[in-house]
Amino acid sequence: MGQTIAFILKGYPRLSETFIAQEIRALERRGLRLRLYSLRHPTERVRHPIHDEIVAPIVYLPEYLHQEPLRVLAAWRRMRRLPGYREARRLWLKDLRRDITRNRIRRFGQALVLADELAGDVVRLHAHFLHTPASVTRYAATLRGLKFSVSAHAKDIWTSSPWEKREKLAACDFAVTCTRANFEHLNALAPAGRVSLVYHGLDLARFPPPPPFIAVRDGSDPTQPAIILSVGRAVEKKGYDDLLEALALLPHGLAWRFVHIGGGPLLPNLRVKATALGLDARVEWRGAQPQTAVLNALRAADLFVLASRRAAGGDQDGLPNVLLEALSQARAVLATLFASVPELITDDETGLLAPPANPKALAAALERLILDPALRERLGAAGFEHIQRHFALDACIAPLYERFGLK
Repeated sequence: MGQTIAFILKGYPRLSETFIAQEIRALERRGLRLRLYSLRHPTERVRHPIHDEIVAPIVYLPEYLHQEPLRVLAAWRRMRRLPGYREARRLWLKDLRRDITRNRIRRFGQALVLADELAGDVVRLHAHFLHTPASVTRYAATLRGLKFSVSAHAKDIWTSSPWEKREKLAACDFAVTCTRANFEHLNALAPAGRVSLVYHGLDLARFPPPPPFIAVRDGSDPTQPAIILSVGRAVEKKGYDDLLEALALLPHGLAWRFVHIGGGPLLPNLRVKATALGLDARVEWRGAQPQTAVLNALRAADLFVLASRRAAGGDQDGLPNVLLEALSQARAVLATLFASVPELITDDETGLLAPPANPKALAAALERLILDPALRERLGAAGFEHIQRHFALDACIAPLYERFGLK
């Protein structure tokens, strides 16, 4: 092809953002040449196997400007000679006046280094996330006189100021987002036709067929407890404190065990809360795990639960990919009637939905699923068929193939 697109990422690789890696690899398989630029270094000990398949080279920009001052200074000296420097500086100063933070200063320094070290064959920049990565991308694209585009996801949408979203959407060549709720919100802020809905989808070829259904665990036998699984970072928007309270409300004689996979800053607090609720003997905290371990846990579970809600600062989920992964193994899914979850889960058809931040309702739905293996089997089978028909990777991201000039 001879042309290359630079993807700007907040951090790479990240277990919680394997949907981005899945997209990158799919684009590479279609023949797109990519270069990756990350604003942060990896912090996790484990990584998804898909990252080993990605061939695009990765450059790490200065995570904090004081850590690499000579690199930033050298970039500034060279970039200030470019015709686009004056406009990029004007945009940054305009943003800085409305957001006087260290992060805003850091964004311009990272943009200088990105523009300075950008490979000569790059013809477009594409930012994953509309907040910090899109700022860095916009400044660097202005410096270099290149077009840029954006993929918007969740926190980046709901915690960004309206003025910032509006101006970035006006400046970018195109934007895509992964849920209808996101699309409707951004489309109202953007020029007509600028934003498209592109679900992430799931590469089902990477997942084995669902395991045979086993109906023996119905909550009646303490030696065969129903296995309840949740996978997600321990952050406020995932609602794990609500889930623990719901588990504590289940009937005393019901046989179940809860398994959580994921890291996150609130994990110590959740452990303390589980102890206070008397759940220690029934809860297993496995921490962050590689994809193979997550898949094995899904196949061993009887049902999957995610209690998403809106965090105090406005952060919320979009459509968590882990719900797609649970359905890929025909697990019955219990989620909250919140954000874009209903775009995937239809209550009592492809899963169960409970009101967000409502432990009592969540407990009632959990009890129903534990007691009724036939319901779990029906919901899991319907959910699996649904994602095969509507959330297969290539069909979902076909608009991206077209946007990037791929066949």
